[in-house]
Amino acid sequence: MAALAQGTDGGGSVRIPASFSGTVGFKASFGRIPSVTRPDAFLWGHPLVHIGPLARTVADAALMTAVMAGPHPRDPLSLPDTGIDDVAAVERPSRAPRIAFSPRLGNFPVDARVAAVVRGAVSSIQAQDIAVDEVELDFGVDHNELAALWVRTIGVHYAAIAVHWKGEGIDLLGDHADRLTPEFRRMLEDAVGVSAVDHALDDLLRTRILDGLEDVFEDHDLIVAPTLAVPPVRNATDGNTIGPTEINGEPVDPLIGWCMTYPVNFTGHPAISVPAGLTPEGLPVGLQIIGRRHDDESVLAMAARFERMQPWFQDYPGLAQADRAA
Repeated sequence: MAALAQGTDGGGSVRIPASFSGTVGFKASFGRIPSVTRPDAFLWGHPLVHIGPLARTVADAALMTAVMAGPHPRDPLSLPDTGIDDVAAVERPSRAPRIAFSPRLGNFPVDARVAAVVRGAVSSIQAQDIAVDEVELDFGVDHNELAALWVRTIGVHYAAIAVHWKGEGIDLLGDHADRLTPEFRRMLEDAVGVSAVDHALDDLLRTRILDGLEDVFEDHDLIVAPTLAVPPVRNATDGNTIGPTEINGEPVDPLIGWCMTYPVNFTGHPAISVPAGLTPEGLPVGLQIIGRRHDDESVLAMAARFERMQPWFQDYPGLAQADRAA
């Protein structure tokens, strides 16, 4: 419906819709694209929420990133301009990276249809004489503990906003409680009871996630994994879209537990979702490419290289027909 769009990725809200719609969604390193929040300029004091583009191609995503990126004096967490050239990264020949393939990104359960499509995409990469090692990440905790961490973390930020708004006369948990989704209301109610000390101690678990990623990056340039653990779910007409409660018989949090995107929100690493292929039912599956912190160019370069290996333009029938007519 649009050539370009943007999203606010706090747990995957750039990469999730990209995976579900067969498009490209890029989450640059935390701070690369500034976020001016008021009245709290330090609202996202940790790596968590990133603004990023969605596009039909990697080149378009890179171009939009180049326009959006750069330091902003009113975002104290924005990164300085270090001369990164996102557009050139897409076009230039890249050296052969050493890639770690993490089929479950630790221990996420993954739908067999998604796993098969992603493994096929990885085989296409290997066919280009690119070294790929199958390596599972070790975060030291179960995926359900990671999901609970994300819910607590983002819930505290939302609760702070809700408390501020209450002082401005907008009582989300009072006058407007019946207009909130059940999941969001429960998130706010639980977050109000989280102490400052407990919130700070959650950074110990965030550190495990950081170390789990960096352990792999000691020997590899990039990590590839499924973007999501399931094929696209039906979009709810009331705005309360949630995923499955279990995958392969294993319980998951329906709010975030099927999203293999949010771990890198905790750490600020760049990550992109590109179309990996289609399930037997014709539903899109995303391949997630994760890079070292601040090495956005390598992520874009590999994504563009994969796009050339396995082009997805033909999956947009309206565009393909227009191209043939032209």
